[in-house]
Amino acid sequence: MTGLLGTRWDVMQAPIGGAAGVDLMVAVARAGALPTIPATWLAPAELRTEIARFRASVDAPLAVNLVLSFDVAEHVEVLVAERPAIVTLSWGADAGYVRRLQAAGCRVFVQVGTVEAGHEAAATGADALIAQGGEAGGHVQSEIGLAVLVRGLVRSVGLPVVAAGGIADAGTAAAARAAGAAAVVAGTRFVASHEAAAADQWKRALVDAGALDTVLTGVFDIGWPDAPHRVLRNSTYRAWEAAGAPPAGERPGEGDVIARAGGADVVRYSDVPPSLGVTGDLEALCLYAGQGVELIDEVLPAAAIVELLRR
Repeated sequence: MTGLLGTRWDVMQAPIGGAAGVDLMVAVARAGALPTIPATWLAPAELRTEIARFRASVDAPLAVNLVLSFDVAEHVEVLVAERPAIVTLSWGADAGYVRRLQAAGCRVFVQVGTVEAGHEAAATGADALIAQGGEAGGHVQSEIGLAVLVRGLVRSVGLPVVAAGGIADAGTAAAARAAGAAAVVAGTRFVASHEAAAADQWKRALVDAGALDTVLTGVFDIGWPDAPHRVLRNSTYRAWEAAGAPPAGERPGEGDVIARAGGADVVRYSDVPPSLGVTGDLEALCLYAGQGVELIDEVLPAAAIVELLRR
């Protein structure tokens, strides 16, 4: 095991919400990269089970992500007990959590979208930074391009930097490393993998899309308000745009039940993506996608994706 991540290759799978799953995480780990559990939306007992399932399948380092826009205090206690190799914090930094997790033997990486946020994260005692560029898919903390953000953090903060946002092939990974990144993170590229727990319709949409088919918006805000997200333009987005981009409460079709997930209704403008097991109008759901879709031409095995990004 080498490098910042403690894995064979300096490649990390992003916490891709509903597209993650044990099959993908195990495949990423077996390929020598670092998988991440998106833990925030799991109950603490479910998080324990997810970690146990991973460890029953492979003996390899694991990262767990917590989003600090939500109450994750109980999740932190689970991680103190389970001691994953790395805990990543996004949408905030908390010195108390950092100290507690480090005392348990975890390293803590904090995701940031500006150089100023990088300094704030460093002041909490974080071990490393994850630079999320504005190209990223999903919920986006930054309006700054990845290369500039990585260089700014490397120049002025003094912590190792992991690059995330728009990384989808060997060239983009190499560019991030040339900017000073010690490792790279891919999210959208791993959604378009055989093992990802994403519906085939979502994977096909990523393959068919280009960078200009993505948009950074706030429209899919039910479940997580006030958090910009990069998604593919779809029927829900186009109808809202055609209506003049009205505010919440006045949007076309708002309140319509368009899908079912885990036995619950999913309404239009929800932040729920079309994961495996979700049924209904999948195209109208939140199709998270970074600008790296420009470089995604096919759905690949996770190991092949690691091979692309490790070069």
